Amino acid sequence: MPDQSPRYIESELASDLVPSPVAFSVLLPPGYESAQSPVPLLLFLHGGNGSRDFLANMRPLIEACWADGALPPMVVSTPGVGRSFYMDYRDGSQKWETFVAGPFIDHLRTAYNVIREPAGTLLMGISMGGMGGLRMAFRHPERYRAVVALEPGIDPALEWKDLRPEYKFWRSQELFEEIYGRPFDEAYWEANNPATIASVNAAALRASALQVYLECGDEDFFYLHEGAEFLHRVLWEHGIAHEYHLVRGANHLGRTLPARFTEAFEFLARVMNPPGPDPAIRELEQRLGPAKARFS
Repeated sequence: MPDQSPRYIESELASDLVPSPVAFSVLLPPGYESAQSPVPLLLFLHGGNGSRDFLANMRPLIEACWADGALPPMVVSTPGVGRSFYMDYRDGSQKWETFVAGPFIDHLRTAYNVIREPAGTLLMGISMGGMGGLRMAFRHPERYRAVVALEPGIDPALEWKDLRPEYKFWRSQELFEEIYGRPFDEAYWEANNPATIASVNAAALRASALQVYLECGDEDFFYLHEGAEFLHRVLWEHGIAHEYHLVRGANHLGRTLPARFTEAFEFLARVMNPPGPDPAIRELEQRLGPAKARFS
């Protein structure tokens, strides 16, 4: 009888799109070896200057969520992308978004028993990984079932000129120019800014089945709660369905993160196994629906 316990794998993938080979990790769920059907695929994107080791560090929490049913079985994988912002660089020297959304996912779908359709493909990331996941999902909502962004590294603006200096303190001009071009290309920043993409692509996002989860601590050291709140308002104003959590007393690091990750995993569980109709809501609609309709 095959081993039913989770299994952790480290590997590499060569590509001419980015500095190669790319180190990545995979965590297989309990019962994977004997699974009768393909399981979902979760791309778990690390934060800035992270590596594939992010998945190893998160493994105990993921396995605990599997054990108590907070997260359904799925193959989880983390590519190591350094501090690339998951971006295609302006000068074309590195194409991380193209790599992750293309050859990397294709490789995982071939190498592992996962659902190959968008309905089984999930994105989740923290900080820089949250930014990358939002960008990929907002640009191509038809490719993914859900995107989860914890404290994403996003800015509270649609245009570069509207960013105040304090929002830039933790990213050097050299880093910006390496990714967005020398001299810095403001239009390229805007074209890759998740809030701007959501505004431009609002109709496609509304029409898609993409499920969106956005959260941040309200004391985030890097002011990312202001970026999250701004994106929440952009999504709200454009009628793009999403779930938003502003976590009281939480910062970018620290003791609040395990519970926040667990809540995000529970969101993915609801996405993959939606609850049925709520009888209480049905009764409310039947009772008060006609009165509400007179004022609509």
